[in-house]
Amino acid sequence: MTPHPAPALRRAGTAAALSLAVLAPLSAPTWASAPAAPSSSEQTVTAPQPAPAPLLVGHRGAAGTAPENTVSAFTQARDARADYFELDVQLSADGVPFVFHDDVPARTTNVAQVFPGRENDPITSFTWAELQQLDAGSHFSGAFAGEKIPHFDDAARVATERTGVFVEIKSPENSPGIEKVVADSLHGNPAWARFAHCGKVEVLGYDAASNQQFARLAPEVPLQQLMDTVPDAATLAQVATYADNFGTDYRLLDAAGVGRIKAAGLGAGVYTVDSTAAYDRMVALGLDRVTGDFPVQFTRHAQGLDSFPDSTGVRVSGAVNDVLGGDLQPENGEHVVLQNTSALAVDVSGYRVRDTKDNTLTVGPGYVLAPGQQLRVYTGPGTNRADAYYNGLATEALDDEGDSVALWSSAGTLQDTFSN
Repeated sequence: MTPHPAPALRRAGTAAALSLAVLAPLSAPTWASAPAAPSSSEQTVTAPQPAPAPLLVGHRGAAGTAPENTVSAFTQARDARADYFELDVQLSADGVPFVFHDDVPARTTNVAQVFPGRENDPITSFTWAELQQLDAGSHFSGAFAGEKIPHFDDAARVATERTGVFVEIKSPENSPGIEKVVADSLHGNPAWARFAHCGKVEVLGYDAASNQQFARLAPEVPLQQLMDTVPDAATLAQVATYADNFGTDYRLLDAAGVGRIKAAGLGAGVYTVDSTAAYDRMVALGLDRVTGDFPVQFTRHAQGLDSFPDSTGVRVSGAVNDVLGGDLQPENGEHVVLQNTSALAVDVSGYRVRDTKDNTLTVGPGYVLAPGQQLRVYTGPGTNRADAYYNGLATEALDDEGDSVALWSSAGTLQDTFSN
């Protein structure tokens, strides 16, 4: 990505080269260094250089292949050599910073078993000791049973100077004073200060007032404003008075939006990109950073390797998310389309389609796909056929406005990802 001046200097309009070298939020890549002056015998016309790859950020660690916002997810992103992993930080009832995304614990923990009746209580109403009694891994897979909700500092123990941390201040209205807690950690905790000093920590959030408060507390730390869509130039100019980067939903982004972000002097990033096709489209738009749930697979893709080396050849070829007449109508509701792209028959019994909110569709027994054959996997009820399997669920699984899904084999190997 194009390197940006350090936040405190950029906001002040300063251009001191020494300070930039020390405080720049992202080290200048080798392609950005000044070339040697050509000799009189050398040609002055050089071949155009390819656009640099964007920074890769693992969303909630590596939320597509490990339980989100856990040490296991952070470790996977680090081991994949992602540039950063992202996390969400909140404050417990007794003021301890912990890593968790949702406002309530129901979706990703066993709170119903440990604290029955508190499933939909604010996660910030739990003390740190209570949070440590919850299992944050089993919802994803039994292989992660017993995974704990991390303390904020656990992320610093996983990070390296190669793989830094994006710290999202989550729902600040539920965690009064969290901006100061994070700023104090980055300043006073040696583990965090080390990464902050070398530009491998960035703070981000949707709440503009919270972001502005953090900017006042730690103006030297790179800051990113998140919005679901790219606003007009005047709004972006206001954002640029306190932030250094801008992140938005990739689905609605176009070249004009990228242009407005960069014209405001902001780095341009997107979330949450979960298919290689979407990743390639973002690279073509000239994004500075791409955040996704599958950093392991995207790293392989960027290196020209097969993103899914354990694939049997069964892919997700499409999905119908929003159906006229109702997504759960019998026989014709929302569904995902699987296709066998291999030259051999593949038994897809027990294959699972899982989206980013843990909704899961499963293929029933006895389904063997011949080469080229498709299978429609429905959320709702219907009559099972050779080309259709119905899960008979009572709630929708696919987001009408677009969703990302991963296909897993019955043996638990990742086969494909798909976004629409």
